[in-house]
Amino acid sequence: MGSQRHGGPEPGASAGEAGGARLLIGGRLVAGERTYPSVNPATGEILGHAPDATVAQAGAAVDAARRAFDTTAWPADAALRVRCLEQLYRVLVEHKEELREVTIADTGAPRIVTHGAGLDEPLEIVRYYADLLRGRSFTEDLGEIESRGRRHRRWVEQEAAGVVAAITAYNYPNQLALAKLAPALAAGCTVVLKGAPDTPLVTLALAGLIAEHTDIPPGVVNVLTSAGAAVGKALTTHPGVDVVTFTGSTATGRQIMAAASETVKRVFLELGGKSAMIVLADADFDMIAMMAAFTICSHAGQGCAITSRLLVPRGHHDAIVERVAAQLAGVPYGDPAKPETYMGPLISERQRDKVDAMVRRAVEAGAKLVTGGEKVDPGFFYTPTLLSGVDPDSEIAQEEVFGPVLAVIPYDDEDDAVRIANNSAYGLSGAVHGADEERAVAVARRIRTGTLSINGGSYFAPDVPFGGFKQSGIGREMGAAGLEEFLERKAFATVVT
Repeated sequence: MGSQRHGGPEPGASAGEAGGARLLIGGRLVAGERTYPSVNPATGEILGHAPDATVAQAGAAVDAARRAFDTTAWPADAALRVRCLEQLYRVLVEHKEELREVTIADTGAPRIVTHGAGLDEPLEIVRYYADLLRGRSFTEDLGEIESRGRRHRRWVEQEAAGVVAAITAYNYPNQLALAKLAPALAAGCTVVLKGAPDTPLVTLALAGLIAEHTDIPPGVVNVLTSAGAAVGKALTTHPGVDVVTFTGSTATGRQIMAAASETVKRVFLELGGKSAMIVLADADFDMIAMMAAFTICSHAGQGCAITSRLLVPRGHHDAIVERVAAQLAGVPYGDPAKPETYMGPLISERQRDKVDAMVRRAVEAGAKLVTGGEKVDPGFFYTPTLLSGVDPDSEIAQEEVFGPVLAVIPYDDEDDAVRIANNSAYGLSGAVHGADEERAVAVARRIRTGTLSINGGSYFAPDVPFGGFKQSGIGREMGAAGLEEFLERKAFATVVT
């Protein structure tokens, strides 16, 4: 056991939070016909049980969302939507500490993570869309034209796209749910939100707050959890669903695209990443080592935008590797509930086995295991891992690991660095570091990804669109672009008399 690891959580901590967890369908909190266990990844013990929704319940949720969209004022009443979003924001803030404890226990996210992207920052997404909606016009005047001897006035209106099936991943359940829910509601859509199987209790806590503490009309928001894939498939193929928004693996995203094509649904996908951090020769190597080490260990590397490839000048490879290894040795990991813990566990034994197998294959393929590569029990911990001299075409450099594993890849010159960074099926994020900012920006512009951090710049905020190129997805979340994903355009013309 590493010297930086702290003791495990108290047995049974937060387990009682799950006792009354229920689905939200048509404005009512309902029990599932069956349940399944949610495991605390820091201990490997059962935290609580979540309803395992059936395909029939998924259909009932879609029907409720369809009725709310087709027969109520929700899609047309922007003032009501603003009021409900503001109310939801207040309720989330009021219950933030309860949500924090559930999030830590259910996801294994360290407390420090919940003060950022794990919880606190995502709450601001709701307020952002309430403010954006308040001042937004959904009509564009195109003016008049002369056609066939008559004057014609034209305009375009935007309206809600319809019923949305929102399917989220396990790593940041608050962020992912609210980044889909808030803009969809602001647009006037109704939603069926399906939480990730591994972290159902966080999503169900959100359902309880919506049902019991807001005036969001019945059927506008429905929340499901399930252990298997049948419910997700039912949502993506249901003729009553107009839009599917999904965050998760690229492999599952492909399946969703195929399933949704049968009814030609609009599909928004936020998928995997294999992002590169390019270190230019004039960068501060000590600062880079710290940033690279703590970035790859953030939430145990379980982030799609984490820079998991470190591209360094060939002549400085060994010196940078030595610095990064020293930083990784000091990363505090262990009980995620403790404020001093920086890195928690992986989500499951299955995920840890996958990460470990990829590290073993990387070494067999010629990479050097500098540090880490060890399982730590109890729970699903994996030590911060550094691989050096990695072949840019190897599996560990091409496939998403979703664990605390950093691959160091040497490059010859800037053109080579750009080529290696773009040598990926993904294009979600990336970073460039160099003392000459103009040069760093020029390199960043050549990287084909949806977001870029230059010298540590932070792009993550409610007003910044997030999404990727290539197989990292389709569309954008957050920002004004995130609202557009849930709107349809309708053109009108009248004869001027």
